[in-house]
Amino acid sequence: MPLAVAEISEWSDLFVASAGATAALAGLVFVAISINIERILQLDGVPELGMVTLLLLVGVLVVSLFGLIPEQEDHAFGIELLVQSVLWTSFIALLTARSASGLGQGEGRLTSRVVLPLFGTVPYLVGAVMLIIGSDIAMYWVFAGMLGAILAAVMNAWILLVEILR
Repeated sequence: MPLAVAEISEWSDLFVASAGATAALAGLVFVAISINIERILQLDGVPELGMVTLLLLVGVLVVSLFGLIPEQEDHAFGIELLVQSVLWTSFIALLTARSASGLGQGEGRLTSRVVLPLFGTVPYLVGAVMLIIGSDIAMYWVFAGMLGAILAAVMNAWILLVEILR
């Protein structure tokens, strides 16, 4: 007997809140990038870091919008999430590789450029697969991906706004 998955509709308040919050945060990241655009363009890998940051936030927005589709089956949401996650993870991995290639040996920024995006991509993939197979903890993985993406994006936004000026 398959495990009962929490109804997607039970998560609608979270999806509404995260859609609004991430749209606002993405706007703030655009402002941060525009304020420091000259400095960002001078530093190897930093423009890519900016794009990764925006993609992490837009990823949460897209997941939230998929989660708000009325009367959607869990399996359908899992497939949508899987497709979105594979596309987002692939694009973020490409940008992350380009961003990390600009770092010299021993630079601590490697963690922020490589590890942080994993928190906003991998949990979605796990959650998507778990939704498809009907696991009762799938939505908690989706939530972990949303939270990881927001936290990683906020940390990257700080780098784009403040740290690059040091």
